[in-house]
Amino acid sequence: MSLPHAILTALLEKPSSGLELTRRFDRSIGYFWSATHQQIYRELGKLELAGYIRALPAEQPSRGGKKQFAVLPAGRTELTRWASGKQESKPIRDALLLRLRASAVVGRAGLDEELRRHLAQHRQQLAEYQEIEDRDFGAAADPEDRLRRLVLRAGIGLETFWVDWLAEALAEVVDMDAAEAPEDRPGG
Repeated sequence: MSLPHAILTALLEKPSSGLELTRRFDRSIGYFWSATHQQIYRELGKLELAGYIRALPAEQPSRGGKKQFAVLPAGRTELTRWASGKQESKPIRDALLLRLRASAVVGRAGLDEELRRHLAQHRQQLAEYQEIEDRDFGAAADPEDRLRRLVLRAGIGLETFWVDWLAEALAEVVDMDAAEAPEDRPGG
């Protein structure tokens, strides 16, 4: 996925100012496609130059006022082209998994603490996703909400996987540490 397509999607859902768009990224789209505020503003300028979006006329003229952006037909066409195309699956690239592999050859120092930290983060994210589902998708009936809920369910599934896997990994590391005799430990 690319940032321009994420922005076009968000603007088609609701015309927004740059500030509103960055807030929406922080609250929803950013869960699965993150971008800094600077990246969003830079991309808004590029999309406007490409003729995909336009600034709506201000209700009241003001200096430094927020520009509201809306998607033009060319932007909808581009998003449709992109959304109907093919996307190859990406392999997992996670530093924690690499760290676990490295720990197998250099030792487990600090690994249990890092696993606990990640586990706490994923539990918190899972709880947040579940809260969003309960609050926003109690009876999702229209197709748009059903698709949005599917995106959320993907996040819930991924976080559930990470919570389960991290709990298993932590138990394994704790078990290895407990089984290791004190004289076998480095510095022991």
